[in-house]
Amino acid sequence: MVTEVVNGNELQKIDPVFGQVSFDNHEQIVFCNDKDTGLKAIIGIHNTVLGPALGGTRMWKYANEWEALNDVLRLSRGMSYKSAITGLNLGGGKAVIIGDAKTEKTPEMILKFGEYVNSLSGKYITAEDVGTTTQDMDMIRDVTPFVTGVSVEKGGSGNPSPVTAYGVYMGMKAAAKYQFGSDDLNGKRVLVQGIGHVGETLVEYLAKEGADVQIIDINQGRLEEVSSKYGVKIFTGADLYAADVDIYSPCALGATINDDTINKIKAKVIAGAANNQLANETVHGQILKDRGILYAPDFLINAGGIINVYAEIVGYDSAEAMRRTENIYNTTLEILSFSEQNGITTQAAAMSIAQKRIDDRKKENAAK
Repeated sequence: MVTEVVNGNELQKIDPVFGQVSFDNHEQIVFCNDKDTGLKAIIGIHNTVLGPALGGTRMWKYANEWEALNDVLRLSRGMSYKSAITGLNLGGGKAVIIGDAKTEKTPEMILKFGEYVNSLSGKYITAEDVGTTTQDMDMIRDVTPFVTGVSVEKGGSGNPSPVTAYGVYMGMKAAAKYQFGSDDLNGKRVLVQGIGHVGETLVEYLAKEGADVQIIDINQGRLEEVSSKYGVKIFTGADLYAADVDIYSPCALGATINDDTINKIKAKVIAGAANNQLANETVHGQILKDRGILYAPDFLINAGGIINVYAEIVGYDSAEAMRRTENIYNTTLEILSFSEQNGITTQAAAMSIAQKRIDDRKKENAAK
């Protein structure tokens, strides 16, 4: 928001949408408003060069609409790179619904949102995300075919969270191999921040391998449940970012690696499921590199979910989805090696390779 004084009067000039810091030449931004259902949503379509823009719908009680816009811009951009680096013929999109999913979400609202998705005629394909569920996707399927992550009973691939967690686990093991010389996580001290569907499954994998796991979450009940179920510890320190651990795994919301936290981090590896973990990709990516902290790019290692729902589009089975997700291990090692060879951050390395695939396809399309 910019304030300007004209003839002694203070006027407020609204920041332009195209001028947002997170605007990255997005192809389309759709604002959805329905008074009857209370729906206020934004669909961000970043890039469709490789295929239709696929990305989940997040429902969150944002502080204001500009915060929601910034989130959808960052998330949709991340989806473009996620699909590109994973080798999927998909573009990048995302949607946010403004509101508290626990108290404000209704079937009518979800169906109305589905109608907006349908109006884009397949340019955007939705899926579940924070605040939405497989059951919500089942409802959306009633009004549009442009949805993935529907239940197995409805012919879909079901909840993608377990596959996302497996990909993060594979990426974490690859990062550990690169940083510590072995991908064996037995005895490694790992702090998992956020134990939703993805975080809990990741904890299960880590506990089975013998890692020394600590967990933290805003939901105390979930903490106690997961701690008891897998025999892991609840983090009780004063500052999670300063925790004396080997691996920090952010699995909640993004931007936890920022100006306030980055210099506190003692972990030597950062590998988690959260999107957009770096508040500033360039600045914070470089600081991590300078400090010798290995960052596994989030859009690379959390791609298991989109690999899983992509099965609904191209028709491979769950075994193939897991095989493709397991390959995140090899891709992570390639990215980390490329980063070191070129003297650039791991984030820049991953983005460079993803962008090249998009640019190459764009040239191919132009030559036809």
